Amino acid sequence: MNCISAFNQFSRRWTLLVLVGLVTACGIPASESADRAGTREYSLHYTLSPDPRTSTVQVSMRLRQPFDLVREISFPVNSDISDVGGDGDLRIRNGRVLWVPPSDGGTLDWRVVVHNPRGKDTFDALLNAQWGLFRAEDVVPRARTRTLKGALSRTTLAFDLPAGWSVITEYSARDVPIVVDRKDRRYDEPAGWIAMGDLGVRRESIAGTRVAIAAPQGHDVRRMDMLALLNWTLPELNAILPDALPRLTIVSAGSPMWRGGLSAPASFFLHANRPLISENGTSSLLHEVMHTALGLRPLPENDWIVEGLAEYYSIELLRRGKAITARRAMTAFERQAEWADRADTLCAAHSTGASTALAVTLFKGLNEEIVDKTGGEFSLDTLLPALADNTVDLATLIAAVEDLIGSTPDALHSDNLPGCHTIENDNRES
Repeated sequence: MNCISAFNQFSRRWTLLVLVGLVTACGIPASESADRAGTREYSLHYTLSPDPRTSTVQVSMRLRQPFDLVREISFPVNSDISDVGGDGDLRIRNGRVLWVPPSDGGTLDWRVVVHNPRGKDTFDALLNAQWGLFRAEDVVPRARTRTLKGALSRTTLAFDLPAGWSVITEYSARDVPIVVDRKDRRYDEPAGWIAMGDLGVRRESIAGTRVAIAAPQGHDVRRMDMLALLNWTLPELNAILPDALPRLTIVSAGSPMWRGGLSAPASFFLHANRPLISENGTSSLLHEVMHTALGLRPLPENDWIVEGLAEYYSIELLRRGKAITARRAMTAFERQAEWADRADTLCAAHSTGASTALAVTLFKGLNEEIVDKTGGEFSLDTLLPALADNTVDLATLIAAVEDLIGSTPDALHSDNLPGCHTIENDNRES
């Protein structure tokens, strides 16, 4: 070893000794100092305990953190939430729970009534003596957090169920406790539909998607019919998407649940009495599948985009999967065009049946225009990945089409968009 090498080795050892000495002098173990430099992960564990006698769910959230990563968690509180308690500094102010947990973590508990009417004698969230159907968001309100920069949660979920009950969620049940991983968020919270009670469940793997269909026993839910229709159509949908849906959970029930469909991340509810294929050639099942797969969130007065795409592709997927003939699909689009004549406006807070039919007709025309102007290279299918999992309005839709065809689409001209606020309308008014 020459003198320079010996000096470098001595220098490195001396620097390390100085650093260790500084850490010890500050009263921090060397291993803990390394952890602080390398970890920004904290643990959240939710336990949901349904009480059918009171139609409530007790929620317990346990936080564990190596040091003060989570500074504050807050969420809205309403009349359905009670018995809020926990460690650390807990306040309820201006309709929000504000929780400052201890530096190493703690537990926060609350109770939620699961009994949400939607119209006369129907519900979109319900827990009774035999079963429960609700969204995780109904019992775990969406929270805001203040954390150390770069902090990430590792979230798990478990259930404390009455004897004889089982549970289905949008997550894989292979992991115990259930792992909740939402890649779009640093703070992972349970999401999607939950079915619990004495359930009947059918499972299938279709075109790379693990499908689970669950409903309370005794309800006339056509689980096998749903699987058959998905076997024809889900491969066609996954061929359009950049990545196949990893999981799809469908929950269903009859009365007194609301007679419609409601989507959520990777899951949706569909009432048992909804036809899988309607007489007009559309499909409520595939409509909700499209909502779940695309994850589109409309900006105000742009609900027609989300509803129109879902309804358009409910017909297209039936045709492509040969569940209906091309002639039947053509008839379905003609009926949509006839219904569209009743639409007074397109842009509104909620899309009506007629305005959705108008949107379907617009998207059919838009697809034909994209195909024509790109010589068949692109279609409406090409547009979906650019829109998926985003907020959408007319401006973003037009911009996405312009990227494909190099010009503003004629199908989305202001003359075809009754009631929509556009730049062209502004110019005419001036």
